[in-house]
Amino acid sequence: MTVSTTLRISATRALGALVTQIRIATFNLENFDETAPTARPSLAERITLMKPQISRLRADIACFQEVHGQERPGQPRDLLALQELLAGTNLDGAALVSTKAGDDAVFDLRNLVVATHLPVIKHQQLKNDLVAEPRYQRLTAAPPDPEPVPIGIERPILHAQIDIDHAAPGRLLHVITVHLKSKLPTEIPGQVLDPKKGIWRTSDAWAEGSFLSSMKRMSQALEVRRLVDQILGDDPDARIIVAGDFNAEPEEVPVLAICGNVEDTGNGDLAPRVLVPIEHTIANEARYTLFHHGRGQMLDHMLVTRNLLAHYRGSEIHNELLHDESLAFATDDRYPESDHAPVVATFDFN
Repeated sequence: MTVSTTLRISATRALGALVTQIRIATFNLENFDETAPTARPSLAERITLMKPQISRLRADIACFQEVHGQERPGQPRDLLALQELLAGTNLDGAALVSTKAGDDAVFDLRNLVVATHLPVIKHQQLKNDLVAEPRYQRLTAAPPDPEPVPIGIERPILHAQIDIDHAAPGRLLHVITVHLKSKLPTEIPGQVLDPKKGIWRTSDAWAEGSFLSSMKRMSQALEVRRLVDQILGDDPDARIIVAGDFNAEPEEVPVLAICGNVEDTGNGDLAPRVLVPIEHTIANEARYTLFHHGRGQMLDHMLVTRNLLAHYRGSEIHNELLHDESLAFATDDRYPESDHAPVVATFDFN
């Protein structure tokens, strides 16, 4: 193998089998982009603080969210800022599989990216491919909607099939990267007095905007769950990881919908299709990826099929330096680091 900087092969053999250790990470980089010449923090300042975070991941497969694209004259929009962040780390020069707007150009804002030196066999993005786009008649819109209108889903789902050991063909890992809709209410025509400050005209309009956001979040979660079932329908032994920013805590419906717990479906025959949150192996007091109003929240998850538990060796959440995104550094233009902590899981395959 030639990817010695990212793929660690154990120097010892267990029962004659070569052990391959793989670290998989998910990290919301929070609006990661180039900046104007006079803007603070600058991209250089962000990279100075965040590059050690990337190096610490030691990730063989990294799932990134909120990666913005940059343009250069005569070239498709690309992930130039991310490439600069990864330079000099073990992911330097890694393949970057990304969501794309078309014509080989990434989206301007909030791309999903899988970075790895391992062979990516194929990949796809899904947005309303397995779930019809929601429609809803907004009651508080000014003027009110005469009939249901499409409720747009802003971000696709990214699905990559990665060969975790190309010395043994067919050892595929399905990596599904997500960024579900935030809990910020969806704007409703005529009801937002100040979008930047989030000032709404009426309480019921704010409530309806929050309802629309939850509808989007659940639509994405349903599409992920249908994708998982589709993969398992084709191959009951498929190994699947769903990783990313769910904008929901473990007990909230979007996470539970993707997990598909028997306690929720009431059907024991579906037990092989349950996804397991690996965060359950982390001590409760350390189990958070975001601070909001002084309370730690677990919004970034890694869910795995049960067959991966045999290879699972442990997780880390690098949350020592999280700031409270709701207080002094609540706006993105005042703090150079991400307001999310990365999650890393280690697996041994033999």
